[in-house]
Amino acid sequence: MNKYKLTHLDYLESEGIHVLREVAAQFERPTLMFSGGKDSIVMLRLAEKAFRPARIPFPLLNVDTGHNFPELNEFRDRRAAELGAKLIVRTVEDALAKGIATQVPGELSRNRLQIPTLLAAIEEFRFDAALGGARRDEEKARAKERFFSFRDEFGQWDPKKQRPELWNIYNGRLIPGQHMRVFPLSNWTEMDVWEYIQREKLELPSIYFAHKREVVRRAGQWLPVNDLLPPKDNEEVKTLQVRVRTIGDIMSTGCIESEATTVEHIIGEVSTARVTERGGRADDKVSESSMEDRKREGYF
Repeated sequence: MNKYKLTHLDYLESEGIHVLREVAAQFERPTLMFSGGKDSIVMLRLAEKAFRPARIPFPLLNVDTGHNFPELNEFRDRRAAELGAKLIVRTVEDALAKGIATQVPGELSRNRLQIPTLLAAIEEFRFDAALGGARRDEEKARAKERFFSFRDEFGQWDPKKQRPELWNIYNGRLIPGQHMRVFPLSNWTEMDVWEYIQREKLELPSIYFAHKREVVRRAGQWLPVNDLLPPKDNEEVKTLQVRVRTIGDIMSTGCIESEATTVEHIIGEVSTARVTERGGRADDKVSESSMEDRKREGYF
């Protein structure tokens, strides 16, 4: 047996590290988007492997909607401190106060408000590349992305104007005001992410594992009870054993009933799942093209 035979995770890891090093080589002011979610945790691990024993050579950036799960923010801050990485947090609250973002009356989720907040942060720090953990298997609009996904002077994305990527050659040329979104996990699947987390023994926020939580049934899914959107008079609050599969705005992130308390158990659940990962995100169900429309405006 060839002891040097690479697994599919080795190939994916090598590809991700190559993309990260290309970003460090081609861009002057890149940043890595870090929310504390599972995909960004994998991204951070790849960055560690790409550049250690040196520190990660670019800051971490998070757009905080003010509707994040508390467990996620605690993990985000602690993990950045452990790595000695610079963490930049820009909030939707501040963007609203400064007039950068405008909330539509009756709008509950703040996912759309991340767009002007993110674009303002990119302009503030003059970032020319922003690394994200989006994967092509998540959603059909994400499947149109390249590894190096070009954004124009307005931070907007046009899937018809993306650059060819032949033989792993990436064109990072920009003029002032433009920037690149970069997705090293493009070829990964949800299962790949979990198997890599298991292999690397990566720590995760507790919310990914089964825990007791008060929830209400709304729009066909269990939504967490919270102060931002209390239960309606006709809604029954239940305490269930749940976990989250993908994390977004606390007001639109659905929980799934689960007994999975380890990564191994989660892998078993994912392998038999009949609903896509983002099937629990109410904000993705607004319209058939909602994700693509948001991405064209600057959403990550």
